[in-house]
Amino acid sequence: MDNDKLKKILNSLKSGGLSVDSALEQLKHLPYEDIGVAKVDHHRELRHGIPEVIFAKGKRPEDIRAIAGSMLRSSGRFLITRASEAVFRDIESMCSEHEVPVEYFGKSGVIAAGGAAEKTGSAAVICAGTADIPVAEEAMATALFLGTRADAVFDVGVAGLHRLLDARDIISGANVLIVVAGMEGALPSVIGGMTDKPLIAVPTSVGYGTSLGGLTALFAMLNSCVPGIAVMNIDNGFSAGVLAHKINAMIRNNRR
Repeated sequence: MDNDKLKKILNSLKSGGLSVDSALEQLKHLPYEDIGVAKVDHHRELRHGIPEVIFAKGKRPEDIRAIAGSMLRSSGRFLITRASEAVFRDIESMCSEHEVPVEYFGKSGVIAAGGAAEKTGSAAVICAGTADIPVAEEAMATALFLGTRADAVFDVGVAGLHRLLDARDIISGANVLIVVAGMEGALPSVIGGMTDKPLIAVPTSVGYGTSLGGLTALFAMLNSCVPGIAVMNIDNGFSAGVLAHKINAMIRNNRR
């Protein structure tokens, strides 16, 4: 449940359009709802602005559906990461019953249902190689769901930096940059030395043996000569999307 929905309930109660019992029914699962397989944290968005998100990998399809259904009833939206297409088909039918729009990002396995209709601010999601796209897409899908406009710039790694020139307007116009790279993880340092924008670096597990499952890229980003780069966990596009949205939200709020 977000701030807008809570305000709507309280205003309806104040105006007499909603009875005390009806308001209580809608609020009774705050701060969380115990559905057996999970304790769904409906209060999370009220506490820090980002709703609880479902990590699908390792969960049974029926458990994912139960958690998503709880969120749908409470807030009318949910985000699922690392989901298979089979999970999406099951979730899609549930969303159809509730007339909630749902989208599946097939490369990353993100399911976004009832995301923010209005997109504000801007983020540029840049990835080094085609193999890094799944992680970059996860970051972009997360930011879009939360309400940040996001543009993609894919396959512009350091082996051909001239490819970045075609995307200079997107990069210069963004409030925040998410830069995703595997192999040696050099792209965030290169871009970071060329811009004054906040930069979020995401190492991926893409690479040959000495990439060590993404550790080489992670260490390179942590040891960057460019100060002020924020580095996420390996393959964690989700957290990058969340941080980009929070930066955009702060910019928006400060302009009011």
